[in-house]
Amino acid sequence: MRVLEKFIHRTPFVCIALAMLLAPSVQAQDYPSRPIRMVVPQPPGGGTDILGRSVAQKLSEVLRQPVVVENKTGAGSLIGTEYVARAPADGYTLMVGGIFNMVMNKALIKNLSYSPEKDFISLGYVSAYPFVLLTRADLPVNNLAELVTYAKERPGKLTYGSGGLGTLQHVWGAILTSSLGLDMLHVPFKGASPAHQEMMGGRLDVMFDNMSASKQYVQSGRLKGLVVSSAARSPQLPTVPTVNESGLVKFEGESWFGIFAPAGTPAPVVAKLREALASINAQPDFSAKVERDGGRMLNIPAAQQQNYLRDEIDRWVSAVNRYNVTAD
Repeated sequence: MRVLEKFIHRTPFVCIALAMLLAPSVQAQDYPSRPIRMVVPQPPGGGTDILGRSVAQKLSEVLRQPVVVENKTGAGSLIGTEYVARAPADGYTLMVGGIFNMVMNKALIKNLSYSPEKDFISLGYVSAYPFVLLTRADLPVNNLAELVTYAKERPGKLTYGSGGLGTLQHVWGAILTSSLGLDMLHVPFKGASPAHQEMMGGRLDVMFDNMSASKQYVQSGRLKGLVVSSAARSPQLPTVPTVNESGLVKFEGESWFGIFAPAGTPAPVVAKLREALASINAQPDFSAKVERDGGRMLNIPAAQQQNYLRDEIDRWVSAVNRYNVTAD
């Protein structure tokens, strides 16, 4: 009789414990039961936004719930990124992240308001794009060696453009020109498009820019492409060598993108999202679009995703410090 009384007395606590153990699996079975927000921490119309909308559309089809893109801009990419870092970790607020906010902000901003490694969990990497070193069409150089010679004969006279202070165009442009021993004047613009127009107008000499945005100008002959930043040549610009092929300096990097959730998102929900994103990466029409834009699919196994982020942070923080690049 006493045993029965004890069991009845403890039953509520047993039920609570069982409910806590079963909650993640129940949540995963029901997930998603309402629309998901995909935060893009950059303005509409740019490469990050376009990629985010492509992924959101595909994710809606796979998960059978609307995935709504929401652009949260301000302070570069800080406002949107911090917003997601502080969002409920329930799988209903995701973010398009990339080297711009998950690596370069860490490298350039002291006392960053979020930790890329601790405040986020990666759900899947999507794509990576090389950069192209561009020159205006009438600049009398046709390869990297000729540019180095031409610039060293004119210290402080040549200009290199970017989409703004702290952008990847600025940071990688500064690292590449510094590693080549060049003295060039940085001219920041409000976005890459005005810089392209200045180059085509003959008023800006050089720019290190994303393949997806710049290949059209090289293909049409409006700008010259001297080198690409990837390990291998791009199928979109097969005659343009890599930086490393020049033999002048070692430089290898790609602008990559992935989908992230707040840290603490339940493991079953993370697993479901990772499975969905992996299936999207495997769709031929999706990968074909990325490749047409000059990129490649970035398929990194789940067990290696956090290590990939740490390695990228370590590599570029070191380079930024070595060449004293700042966003000031």
